[in-house]
Amino acid sequence: MAHDTHDTLAFIGGGNMARSLIGGLVARGTPASAIRVAEPVDALREGLANDFGVAVFPDNADAVAGAGTWVFAVKPQVMRTVCEALAPVAQSSRPLIVSIAAGITTAQLARWLGGDLAVVRTMPNTPALLGAGVTGLFANARVDAEGRTRTATLLSAAGPTVWLDDEARMDAVTAVSGSGPAYVFLLAEALQAAGEAEGLPPEAARTLALQTILGAGRMLTESDVDAAELRRRVTSPNGTTHAAIETFEAGGFRALVARAVHAAAVRGKELSDAND
Repeated sequence: MAHDTHDTLAFIGGGNMARSLIGGLVARGTPASAIRVAEPVDALREGLANDFGVAVFPDNADAVAGAGTWVFAVKPQVMRTVCEALAPVAQSSRPLIVSIAAGITTAQLARWLGGDLAVVRTMPNTPALLGAGVTGLFANARVDAEGRTRTATLLSAAGPTVWLDDEARMDAVTAVSGSGPAYVFLLAEALQAAGEAEGLPPEAARTLALQTILGAGRMLTESDVDAAELRRRVTSPNGTTHAAIETFEAGGFRALVARAVHAAAVRGKELSDAND
């Protein structure tokens, strides 16, 4: 079945994140014949072809031929080299460029690809691999409404999307949601260890901690009540939860979270500047 090239997606890089997006797109009805993937590692390339029926290529230039949207899913440190090699094709075909690489700006991407292109920078997080991610998006001035829709459709295969109108805020997205899963894993570790310290067997402590985090997450996302109100509802005056929350507050929990997220944002900016 032939496709309007406008509708053809080319992934440059076929690693975990690309794989999860491709899987999500195919599951939602995007024809496999509309997806082309460049991936140098034989096993990854063959896996994509076998699992999803998409067209695969060892060479980037072959994959992007005729594609209206190019999705860059390579490591930030190789992005410049990859882009510069594709610049002549990008200039002649004028695709929509979508990047899922951390710390690379839309200005850098456009420049490395020869300039004057529609570029969307995205920041998905690792739960995207389960279709439970969230992605921050920023479009440069060249991206039209249709380009925004195409990008949102692509990334919504991994979970909800959040548009930003200031690219400088992308470091804050990285700090909150990009790095955020690790903060929850740290809480799970600490909660499990604390349960063991109170005498629970390790396996019991683990199950109690993990299912509590899962359940609380679902309450947060599936109810229309905000986090503060949910917390108030489960905190009876002078009860057990109240004793714990007071201890968190006295220990400066909110300020500690704010400092941690700020440190991640600052580091994100440093890494971004280092790529220039």
